[in-house]
Amino acid sequence: MNNKSPKHSKVLILGSGPAGYTAAIYAARAMLKPMLVHGTQPGGQLTTTTDVENYPGYSKVIQGPWLMEEMKSQAEAVGTEMIQDHINKIDLSKKPIVAYGDSGQNYTADALIIATGAQARWLNLKTEQDFRGFGVSACATCDGFFFKEKEVAVVGGGNAAVEEAIFLTKFASKVHLIHRRNELRAEKLLQEKLKANKKIEIIWDSAVEEVLGTNEPKGVNAIKIKNLKTNNISELKVDGLFIAIGHDPATSLFKNQLEMDKEGYLITKPDSTETNIPGVFAAGDVKDKKFRQAVTAAGMGCMAALETEKYLENVK
Repeated sequence: MNNKSPKHSKVLILGSGPAGYTAAIYAARAMLKPMLVHGTQPGGQLTTTTDVENYPGYSKVIQGPWLMEEMKSQAEAVGTEMIQDHINKIDLSKKPIVAYGDSGQNYTADALIIATGAQARWLNLKTEQDFRGFGVSACATCDGFFFKEKEVAVVGGGNAAVEEAIFLTKFASKVHLIHRRNELRAEKLLQEKLKANKKIEIIWDSAVEEVLGTNEPKGVNAIKIKNLKTNNISELKVDGLFIAIGHDPATSLFKNQLEMDKEGYLITKPDSTETNIPGVFAAGDVKDKKFRQAVTAAGMGCMAALETEKYLENVK
């Protein structure tokens, strides 16, 4: 039985990556007194990224967790209330919107900004997780730069994997694309581009079994690959491994309430963060499967807050 009275704010923000924190900064500066609910590990995907070299404003390399800590502090400094809780249910059918927390606390709001992000799918190998951020990555555009003139491998067979493999040839001396089947799922045009690239070698019918590397200095130097037809295990010397088997947007809370595409990403109006329900906005990787950058997520967080402010002015 929940005896706590609901906590109300004009705007509730769910999620704490660059999109959520930027939305909070703008909403707080608009005097909306936002509440931001985050899970046990605030900061989103950037907290699993070590070196960040592409966030504007920093000429020296910065750390992902530090950048998120700074954004959080900035949002708090201008008046955001940060709450650690896990929302297990949300009712968007009426206003105010009601979100139910695991803590037993309910939250009500006149508007909602969803910035719950997406998680990269991993192979779930222990050694893969051991070397995450130290040669194992799920983002070529973030980390490709660190592999100049080195050999790398990409796992996957869809558009994302092919695009990542082609992108990595800008830096790497050789790219091995490892795929479980004997044909790719990627668009034909992309496949042609891939096959025309002399730097790329495709390893068919194969899966990565283990990531090998050193602890001092920490880094990847090889991977074990299993041929799924012959069960043969071979070792491939690489300095980096990129996992490109898709992302899962954190949208299960909104199923049957908000419009989403077949992969579960929230659909917003063109040039807007507004969903199909007025007063409900979505920003960052929860709606963006194309760019997936901290700076684009932050930009969308800003848009969501400005659109929320306008929406609240008009519903008075």
